[in-house]
Amino acid sequence: MHELGILINIAETITSIAQEQGIQEIQTLVLEIGELSPVVPHYIEECYPAAVHDTILENTELKIELVPGIGKCRSCGETFNVVKHHAQCPVCSHSAFDVLSGKDFIIKEIIAR
Repeated sequence: MHELGILINIAETITSIAQEQGIQEIQTLVLEIGELSPVVPHYIEECYPAAVHDTILENTELKIELVPGIGKCRSCGETFNVVKHHAQCPVCSHSAFDVLSGKDFIIKEIIAR
């Protein structure tokens, strides 16, 4: 489960930024996780308390926003939800597509008190 390591790195990054900006307390951390990202939202939620223990994020609310995995069929050009349609174009049934969104994992927002 690599999510714990990712969260520890995020906590270190945010702690550094908060120190540079003179921020004493963070209210909310918003993460954007794509459906096609290798990061599992459930594991992020489970690991979060351990990863942020004794950091500026310890009493912070974690919000996760899921970004749909959208692909564009290389055969017919249809845009579709890759996960919902099991990586197969719902129009022509081809499985060759380009990913348009849903692969990213980003810190979307840090809300200070």
